[in-house]
Amino acid sequence: MRAVVFERFGGPVEVRSVEDPAPAEHGVVVRVEATGLCRSDWHGWQGHDPDITLPHVPGHELAGVVEAVGTRVTDWRAGDRVTVPFVCACGTCPACAAGDQQVCERQTQPGFTHWGSFAQYVALDRADVNLVAVPDGMSFATAAGLGCRFATAFRAVVQQGRVAAGEWVAVHGCGGVGLSAVMIAAAAGARVVAVDVSPGALDLARKFGAADCVDASRTEDTASAVRELTGGGAHLSLDALGSPVTCAASVNGLRRRGRHVQVGLLPSPTGTTPVPMARAVALELELLGSHGMAAHTYPPMLELVRAGTLRPDLLVTWTIPLDAAPGALTAMGTAQGAGVTVIEPWS
Repeated sequence: MRAVVFERFGGPVEVRSVEDPAPAEHGVVVRVEATGLCRSDWHGWQGHDPDITLPHVPGHELAGVVEAVGTRVTDWRAGDRVTVPFVCACGTCPACAAGDQQVCERQTQPGFTHWGSFAQYVALDRADVNLVAVPDGMSFATAAGLGCRFATAFRAVVQQGRVAAGEWVAVHGCGGVGLSAVMIAAAAGARVVAVDVSPGALDLARKFGAADCVDASRTEDTASAVRELTGGGAHLSLDALGSPVTCAASVNGLRRRGRHVQVGLLPSPTGTTPVPMARAVALELELLGSHGMAAHTYPPMLELVRAGTLRPDLLVTWTIPLDAAPGALTAMGTAQGAGVTVIEPWS
């Protein structure tokens, strides 16, 4: 098969022919019809993830068709249309037994713990626990974004953030996760303030339901701007980008007893990120993390998509072939992207 490969962190990325994967006895091989290009893939290429072993094939949000099935798989057959959360759970650890597969103690992640979906085929573990059926009317490009960005945003806003109609929600960073969060919070009846440095990203945020926007490239203190727009601070705020600046701004933009949800990864040479804890104590803020979404919790989200309440298809702004993926991946460190780029490995 053809796949995107790198052999050194931060080094050259190329498309080459590699050996086809085979399914584990509890897993499947999926023919990848679409796979999203996510900032987490860029972090992996940069060497920010300790699970990656070189040489490596990135890619973790995907949709496609089951090609081969392991001998112990009972629920899936060749030809099934599927997607998968980026966290593939073991199904047997205490976290999984409690229904918290998104924080499985023995999780695997395509594109991180093993070769991923920037390829024509990808192997996925524990298929009966992790696969999600793609509805017949949903395109593979739309379904690919569900496994990481859209599902991650849905859990962060709805399940972790406990959004309520009429609340103010601030979203810091309007890439794929952030724009998904804007759409989901607005659909829930919240009033959304979107924060980003890119005018194009803010235009999309308005399109997807943001009531107000803050251009961080022109605003020295975005937290103060959020507090002013919301009459005292957001009830719920998300750092959807993942940087010390956006994390602090998200916390500082909250009102009393507000809720901060950290969604974006926070790479740091020291492994820590300064957080304004004095404010968290004084205002009794909640500081929460959110890490993907378990496969068994997809149905409410898929029903909102089926009903047209949520439109993840509108987030897909670019579709590219596999040969264009290396350049698009390496450019993510400097380019101001807006929306979701989807790779189609067979085009």
